[in-house]
Amino acid sequence: MTTQEENRDEHLLVQTSARRFDLLCINGPSLLTRIPYTVSSVQYLPADTYQSMRFRILGPLQICGGDEIASPVRRAILTALLLTDGRTLGVAELAELLWDEPPRSATANIRTHLAGLRRDLDRAEPGLSGMLRTIRGTQCGYGLRAGPDDVDLPKFTAAARRGRTQLLHGELCEAIDSFEEAIAMWHGPFGQDLPATRWFCAHVAGLNNVRVDAYQGLFTACILADRIELLSYRIESAIAEAPYRQRLWELLAAVHCINGDAVSALEVIKRCQVLLAEDLGLDLPPSIEAMRSAALTWDRDEALRLVTAQALGTYDGSNPQPGGQHSSP
Repeated sequence: MTTQEENRDEHLLVQTSARRFDLLCINGPSLLTRIPYTVSSVQYLPADTYQSMRFRILGPLQICGGDEIASPVRRAILTALLLTDGRTLGVAELAELLWDEPPRSATANIRTHLAGLRRDLDRAEPGLSGMLRTIRGTQCGYGLRAGPDDVDLPKFTAAARRGRTQLLHGELCEAIDSFEEAIAMWHGPFGQDLPATRWFCAHVAGLNNVRVDAYQGLFTACILADRIELLSYRIESAIAEAPYRQRLWELLAAVHCINGDAVSALEVIKRCQVLLAEDLGLDLPPSIEAMRSAALTWDRDEALRLVTAQALGTYDGSNPQPGGQHSSP
């Protein structure tokens, strides 16, 4: 392909995406009168980025580029210290995090495991146990002095937040890069080997939810940027992990509808309808009903408008009518 042909293709992509965001501006809030669109190359994280992080908790716990801690109690203690972001945890508080009903030996067990955790840290990196602080006195407790570059969670949070902001401002390629960077921080589901206590279960649900949120942001940006090659496969994979996320089903149906494959879009919506009805006793949500209306009328622009409205939070939940028209309930 010649340079002239490459420039032509890039220009067509910008024009297509600009047209889509003109549609967004017409149907979106009045303050978004014009949303700029810029093209950027995909940014990939250097391999040593992960190795430079001392603690990775977004997935099975790893320290110093891959070393794992054998003891499940020590893994849970280290994870708790990382999740509390350097705050000092008293022995009694740690016990309540590790056990819903702490045993009588909880204090002795925690101190024994903390001594073992220090050895594990030094084994992974000499002197690393120096990050683990012991506070003595009337308020005895423990804390982990880790910087923002030492842990993957703050990096994920920053990248995902940046991606959401860029998406709202129409910086689609930049949003894709940011969401891909955030998702790349993960190396598996969080919390599979943690105690099933109330405190840990809350963190497991919360972190796995924000991971799916990042996927949803990525898929939305890809659709609006017209970068939908193999996107249906990626969305299907995300649905396998979070089957009750209605937004994923809506985005999957939208991809098929925008591609002109109304039959596949309707099949996706039918699968969602059966799942919600049989597992949860729920009807299809209005946003997916609206996507079905778009598929039935082969209206790819309406499907795109629905994706845009959901991204901006401007979908009004009105009842879909044939032809992509809407009426208030």
